[in-house]
Amino acid sequence: MSPRALPAKVRAIHDLFIAGRVDAESLDTTPVRRVIVESWQRSLATGVDPDMGARAAAAAASLTELRNTHPLAPTLPLIRRLLVDDAVGAGVLVAITAADGTLLWVEGDHGARRKAEGMNFVPGSDWSERAAGTNAPGTALALDRELQILGSEHFSRTVHSWSCTAVPVHDPATGVLLGAIDLTGGSTVATPQTLALVRATAVAVENQLALLRLTGPAEPAETETARLTVLGADRPRWRMADAEGRPQSSVLTGRHADILVLLIRHPEGLSADHLAMLLDDKDLDVVTVRAEVSRLRRVIGSSYIESRPYRLLAPVASDMGDVYDALQAGNVSAALDAYSGALLPQSVSPAIARLRTELSAGLREAVLTGSNLGLLRRWLALPDGRDDRQGWRVLHDHADADPLARAQARGHLAGIDSELG
Repeated sequence: MSPRALPAKVRAIHDLFIAGRVDAESLDTTPVRRVIVESWQRSLATGVDPDMGARAAAAAASLTELRNTHPLAPTLPLIRRLLVDDAVGAGVLVAITAADGTLLWVEGDHGARRKAEGMNFVPGSDWSERAAGTNAPGTALALDRELQILGSEHFSRTVHSWSCTAVPVHDPATGVLLGAIDLTGGSTVATPQTLALVRATAVAVENQLALLRLTGPAEPAETETARLTVLGADRPRWRMADAEGRPQSSVLTGRHADILVLLIRHPEGLSADHLAMLLDDKDLDVVTVRAEVSRLRRVIGSSYIESRPYRLLAPVASDMGDVYDALQAGNVSAALDAYSGALLPQSVSPAIARLRTELSAGLREAVLTGSNLGLLRRWLALPDGRDDRQGWRVLHDHADADPLARAQARGHLAGIDSELG
């Protein structure tokens, strides 16, 4: 059989299997691999619907907690350097899962990410084999072995246009399964070369985990989960628990808050020169940056920031991160819940100004492109939405708006036009 005819043949066999017109024993004489047949059987036995995608994404707060506490979080910069950087623009996605099949991070090509949302391949969703059927990360975790799935070998029909390669990752000291690294895209991501690349990345990740355990600074205790509040008009705050679990809170200077936000958004680390440029592209020198970081360490604890380059040694939750996570998961309501106002509105850092605009514009776009009247009204009640002329026009023209809402929108539009002359 020619390679071109094989996918169509597998698709036809898949349809017969789902319809109950061929049993597993009969499939031994077909091109379908035994590992796929056995996975199809398990998927069918656990009640997976072949016409449905993965289960809905977790709430943003739950996803943030999963990410902050997962053992693979410190290895993200390494995975990005080895896989994600080359995936952008290549139609490929890089996914990192927990051991139970929950997608923790999905990064890579922006167009592919938008397309993958159609099958709920987003952070927080459950891609275990028992929930989503035969798929590379889920089945690799179920079998604890590396695996490649091509097109119609997936149990769910919504995934038949995709192929994927996944390799499990283990704790180097205990051998416990931590999760999996997955490449998802077209047929080119299910080749021997791709498998070798993902396998090498998994080995590098396990080696880094071993190295961090041997030589890395002591990680903060689990009770020391840190949280940064940087949205809205209130002063930025750093919150964490002390060694006895008692909550502690510190008000941060604007410059210290700027530094923490930039380190959160650059997990790969920043040199002193780069950080100085991001904070102030004209008047800030490296000596000043080093002095500010030194002062910041005294406020939050020296175990959180490493030098050369400057980077965070432990995950730091934030209200900014909650908004980003909710938007990435497609949960606009949760994003609005977390968004209490602009990011560090008093900051004059050009990099913070860019992030401020990116966060506000991303949330606005998510609201306006949807059709939920309640979410639209919540956006317009925020300071960012009060002068959003397009938003008030959408409210006025919304099919579900009542006469009172339209009257309010007309009045607000008149006020905006009057102010703008």
